[in-house]
Amino acid sequence: MALERPRHSSRFRLRRTQNWLALGFTYAAMYMARYNFAFANKEISDQYGWSRAQMGTIISTSTLIYGISALFNGPLADRFGGRRAMLIGASGACVFNLAFGLAAYLGFLGTGPLLLGFLATVWTLNMYFQSYSALALIKVNSGWFHVTERGVFSAIFGSMIQSGRAAVYWLMTLGAVVALPWQWKFFLPAIAVAVMTFITWRVVQDSPGDAGLEPFDPQDATSGDTEKVTFSYVAKRVFTNPIAITIAVAEFCTGLVRKGFEEWFPRYMQEAQNLALDNAIFKRGAFAIVIAGIVGAFIAGTMSDWVFKSRRPPVAFIGYAIQIVCLVVVWKAPSLTAVIVAFTMNSLAISMVHSMLSGTASMDFGGKRAAASAAGMFDGMQYIGGSFAGYGIGKLIDLYGWGVWAPSMVGFAGVGAVLMLFLWNARPRSHGAAH
Repeated sequence: MALERPRHSSRFRLRRTQNWLALGFTYAAMYMARYNFAFANKEISDQYGWSRAQMGTIISTSTLIYGISALFNGPLADRFGGRRAMLIGASGACVFNLAFGLAAYLGFLGTGPLLLGFLATVWTLNMYFQSYSALALIKVNSGWFHVTERGVFSAIFGSMIQSGRAAVYWLMTLGAVVALPWQWKFFLPAIAVAVMTFITWRVVQDSPGDAGLEPFDPQDATSGDTEKVTFSYVAKRVFTNPIAITIAVAEFCTGLVRKGFEEWFPRYMQEAQNLALDNAIFKRGAFAIVIAGIVGAFIAGTMSDWVFKSRRPPVAFIGYAIQIVCLVVVWKAPSLTAVIVAFTMNSLAISMVHSMLSGTASMDFGGKRAAASAAGMFDGMQYIGGSFAGYGIGKLIDLYGWGVWAPSMVGFAGVGAVLMLFLWNARPRSHGAAH
């Protein structure tokens, strides 16, 4: 039986809009403080004479810690709330982006293994705190959005998240910023995060009740539950749920493709296509990728709510299929134009999968009471998968050149697609129904 869409008062809609705008732009700012590393990758490598594999070590270590942390921080966020989790995460991201940039002025670290170890440690700490952000966002939203609304509203959030990527691409390709030392690629995002942390503290509330509104039932997988939220509760609801486990495996594949694409894309364009960061073609291509990510989130959300009746796996399957095609085009690289088009469509496809699985399925199958745990499981597995895209892909490129980059990711997109076929008809059911 199809669920009926709720009718909200204008007061509810206004307060919810304030909530998700503040939360969404805080997450976007944190994206700036996460994706900035890709734009400093080559400059740091050139300055200190480090190989791609050594730079990949920073990516792998930090990404792996993000993934493991998300698994454990999810239950914590379910216990103490999404608002507090976002404030913790954003504060840490601000501090450790500043610390990463300040390393350039700490001469006693030298230019060798000690400095590399320091940067890897600081960036890993940044990613630890970053791991709170997705959990917090999903935890808060699970209390404000009905299950029939989540696809479209996840698309809205997806577009706001992409605005963080847009800000990074815009900021890092500005002539003035390109001319600055690499450390400013970390100082400027830290300032943006600091501003949005303050706004989150002032505006965001965990639920309509906390904001002085009437209680609201989202009718998801934990609606009607009265059991205390403990680790055993979330383990029963999330970590032992066959649907959630299957999504988590798919997210491992998503992470390898996503991180393999996003972390190495700027350097690929610089080295394989010989484009400077402030080159007009690079700028247009970078912004096309961001716009495609926004479009992908809206396509996914609209299709899942209206075409597939709140089912998420069919849309994720389409996203994986598009990724396979795009990666094959990049692999063969028939022309620069074809590569840019493939990059753009791959961004759209990654956004479709990410918004459906990490962004929406975690709310659906974790439910309001365990949404952060489900998000931690899905996002954590995504980043554990992504950790292989750092040192692993960097080493492959060092050994065999950029020709191995795209084909190294194709098989993982294929596995994700197959898993979504197994979950094609999966939907959340409220308390009392079989899961």
